[in-house]
Amino acid sequence: MFNSQILLLDSSIVITGTGGETAAEAAAAETSTGTETGTVAAAPSQPEGLFGAGAMLPTILIYGALIAALYFFMIRPQRKREKEMKAMQASIGIGDNVLTSSGMYGSITAVGEDCFVVEFGTNKGVRIPVRKSDVVGVKTPVLTPVNKE
Repeated sequence: MFNSQILLLDSSIVITGTGGETAAEAAAAETSTGTETGTVAAAPSQPEGLFGAGAMLPTILIYGALIAALYFFMIRPQRKREKEMKAMQASIGIGDNVLTSSGMYGSITAVGEDCFVVEFGTNKGVRIPVRKSDVVGVKTPVLTPVNKE
């Protein structure tokens, strides 16, 4: 009448019987009479790609792709900018007009080991030592007046 399924936990085998008979009775009936009153089927196994050791490879590939993207979009361009900035700072000489990180324009009057002496303003008397890393560009200021009409 009713089909019953019993899952044996120790051997992972499902025994399906008919009626209200127990698993032992179904197994005894099958071996003694040779009729199939119960069938033995293997329990469904878990897919290897989702839970097994094979799931480690996609995870490693995803992390590798993230690290590569981080390198190409953040670290590499920053290193390129630093290299260009160092080359620009090494090429600065006496008489060049520069822009400092504070936004002030000046003219280089002397070059030291780790600093420049920059002359600020138009009175030619204000000379201030500035670190080389504080010079952000070689630029001449645009001193044209703005017309206010």
